[in-house]
Amino acid sequence: MVLAGAVIGGRLWVRSRPGLQNDVSWSGRVTVPSAESTGTPEAKTETTGKTVEVTVEGSNYKFSPATIKAEKGDTVRLTFKSVGGIHDLTIDEFEVQTSQLGDEEEEETEFVADKTGTFEYYCSIAGHRAMGMKGQLIVE
Repeated sequence: MVLAGAVIGGRLWVRSRPGLQNDVSWSGRVTVPSAESTGTPEAKTETTGKTVEVTVEGSNYKFSPATIKAEKGDTVRLTFKSVGGIHDLTIDEFEVQTSQLGDEEEEETEFVADKTGTFEYYCSIAGHRAMGMKGQLIVE
């Protein structure tokens, strides 16, 4: 924002100086160097590039498997299958939310595990999470 203001201000200054107008060209675009091009460590993301495929079954008040593991940068292709009652699967930190599925229905979703840690996944239907319908996604 500051850089854009400086460029525009400089352009206006040059326009007010008749002898300098022909010495400056401006395309109307301001290019700000990215953190990657400047070598800033925060911009570098280690990715494994692999796809982790997992099927999670939701039955009355439990998930199977109860733990999913992935590495930072992995694409997680998750198939959720309801095998008893109506359930869904939610992982807040990765904005994953399946539809509420009835018995023997399934839905596939996909996301990139772009942060490390242990994240809870759960059924968002009233009372199911409190009754133990939750699991862990571990991203290393």
